[in-house]
Amino acid sequence: MPPPPPFHVRLTSARMLTPHVRELRFERSDGLPMTHRPGQWVNLAIERPEGGELLRAYSIASPPDGSPRFELAVTRVAEGPGSRFLHELAPGAEVLVLGPHGFFTREPGEGTPALFVATGTGLTPLRSMVRAALSAGAREPLWVLVGVRHSSDMLYRDELEALSAAHPNLKVWFSLSRPPPDWAGLAGYVQGHVPELWRRLAEEGGPGAEPHVYVCGLERMVSVVRSLVRKQLNVPRTRVHSERYD
Repeated sequence: MPPPPPFHVRLTSARMLTPHVRELRFERSDGLPMTHRPGQWVNLAIERPEGGELLRAYSIASPPDGSPRFELAVTRVAEGPGSRFLHELAPGAEVLVLGPHGFFTREPGEGTPALFVATGTGLTPLRSMVRAALSAGAREPLWVLVGVRHSSDMLYRDELEALSAAHPNLKVWFSLSRPPPDWAGLAGYVQGHVPELWRRLAEEGGPGAEPHVYVCGLERMVSVVRSLVRKQLNVPRTRVHSERYD
């Protein structure tokens, strides 16, 4: 199939999710619905000060809801012209978008238990998948494991905990690799917690349940988790889905 035609979007609002991650809320300038599958990404065409354009890919953090609006979460990189541009972008500015693209997706009505594993902004496509599933009335267990360095790096923590309180099938854990002394949650790298959570999820899903794993983050973490679930936990390849962003 031919790629979807490019379109312009307008930044409607922005906020800092963490000291280094900015959430940007865009709206299509043509007013058409933002049609994407949960987990997909878009390319933003960013103008260089010296001329020409940069293309930068970002996962869509929001679920499709039939509106022209969508959200991105962008980490500021010191030497990254794309992230610097987006962290300085003011509401009302327009940007050219190409997409959506990608096959790292989960349909809202999938119906199978899922373990979502992310580090940093790798959470953004998983947030889209989880929110889309809950909006569709999902009842299957949806478990989210997020790894960050510090407590100040926890993306969407309040939102996810509120969703978990409202939906008994959603459980959320944050694991800090550099926890403060008073931290009572999980600690260490996410891969250290995957085996136990996987086994518990398989048991909670009931007889015959075949959970899927969705992993997103830096290549090193993604490779380690994929190898762990495939070789140690014997999860079939067809139930392991991943995307890396470096």
